[in-house]
Amino acid sequence: MSSLYDVSCFAAGLAGNVFALALFLSPVPTFKRVLKAKSTEQFDGLPYLLSLLNCCICLWYGLPWVSDGRLLVATVNGTGAAFQLVYISLFIFYADSRRTRRHLQWMMMPAIKFAQQLKITGLLVLIVCVFALIAQTSLAFFDHPVRQQFVGALSMASLISMFASPLAVMGLVIRTECVEFMPFYLSLSTFLMSASFALYGLLLRDFFVYLPNGLGVILGATQLVLYAYYSRKWKGGDSSAPLLG
Repeated sequence: MSSLYDVSCFAAGLAGNVFALALFLSPVPTFKRVLKAKSTEQFDGLPYLLSLLNCCICLWYGLPWVSDGRLLVATVNGTGAAFQLVYISLFIFYADSRRTRRHLQWMMMPAIKFAQQLKITGLLVLIVCVFALIAQTSLAFFDHPVRQQFVGALSMASLISMFASPLAVMGLVIRTECVEFMPFYLSLSTFLMSASFALYGLLLRDFFVYLPNGLGVILGATQLVLYAYYSRKWKGGDSSAPLLG
C-alpha cells in the first residue's frame, strides 16, 4: 500500500513537472520575435522578474532545508527559475524600444538602452536580495517545522498571485469576445499542471501545495470554458504574436 502511495505521489509530481515545461516554453514565440527584431519593442520584462521570484521561493520550499519529500516541487521550480533567467538576460541584452527610436534622435539611443538595461538589472538584483533575505531569515530564526510553515505561506501567496494574473486577460476576452490573447495550449497547460500538483499536494497532505494549485485548477478550467465559448464567435485573422508570460 505504501509503495502504491509513493508511486502515485511521484507520478502526480512528475506529470506536474512535464506540464509546467509547456508553461515555461510559452514565451518562446515572443523571444523569437525579440531576437529577430533585436529589440524588446513594447514588451515588459517585469512578469519574468516576478516569475523568477515566485520560482525561487517555491524552489526553496521544496528543498530539504525547508521541507522533506518535496523534491518534485524543487525540480519544477528550479527549471522555471533557469528559464526566467534566460528570458531576463535576453531582455537586458536587447533592452531598447522601437517606440523610443521613433521619437528620439539616434545619438540618444545608447543612453536610453543603458538606462533600460540598468533598470532591469537593478530589479533583478532586488529580486535576488529579497530571495536571499527570505532564505536567510527562515534559516536563522525558525526551526524546521516553523520554517516550513513560514516559507510555505510565502510560496502559497506567491503562487496565488501568479495564478490570479490571467484574470485581466480573462476580462479582456469577455469584453472583446476575442480569444487571441488567451492561447488555448497555455490555458490547457495551466489547468493540467495545477491539477497534477493539486493531486500531489493532496497525497502529501500539504496545504501549501494543494490550496494554490486547487485555485489554479479553477482558474485554468474557467479559461478553457471561456475559450470554448468565445472561440466560436471569434473571427480573427492573422496577428502578431502576443506577449506570453
